[in-house]
Amino acid sequence: MARYFDVHPDNPQRRAIGQVVELVRDGGLIAYPTDSCFALGCQLGNREGLDRIREIRDLDDRHHFTLVCRDFAQLGQFVQVSNIVFRSIKASTPGSYTFILPATRDVPRRLQHPKKRTVGVRIPQHAVAQALLTELGEPLLSSTLLLPDQDEPLTQGWEIKERLDHVVDAVIDSGDCGTEPTTVIDFSQNEPEIVRRGAGDTSRFE
Repeated sequence: MARYFDVHPDNPQRRAIGQVVELVRDGGLIAYPTDSCFALGCQLGNREGLDRIREIRDLDDRHHFTLVCRDFAQLGQFVQVSNIVFRSIKASTPGSYTFILPATRDVPRRLQHPKKRTVGVRIPQHAVAQALLTELGEPLLSSTLLLPDQDEPLTQGWEIKERLDHVVDAVIDSGDCGTEPTTVIDFSQNEPEIVRRGAGDTSRFE
């Protein structure tokens, strides 16, 4: 049964954040809010957590997982960023964007696209997500909480708890965070390619 944490959206309680991070470090899978919609998240090296996300979302091995990072310095540890791409991404973060970039050796092969050797990265502008990342001290391996039988992501913490009670370890509820997923920009070839139009403004990449 998943633990349920009611967390303030702007000033998340440190005790609650600490308890969630303990669960993550113990191999737990969490549902947490971001600045676009809810996401599933676990620790970077958590193979079982990765498999559970795949199962919940019915994903194949071509799916781009996302490393949700605290800041740009952390992001730079996991992806290769040229000077031109650096400026474009820096101007758009934090925000509702996911960037696909060549992965560094710090990213396990099972998280990379099998042919392109790329991975998604993002820096959220959400107080609860940022508090989690700061306390954890490393990225959260994440994927949008979009169930196979749904057209839009779930938006209510109580509904997520009800639907996923036996397949996640914790649900963090800080209120409705919307249904629009991130805008996805592929920078793996240096020139931006808009893969998905979502919550982030695409005009600077067109």
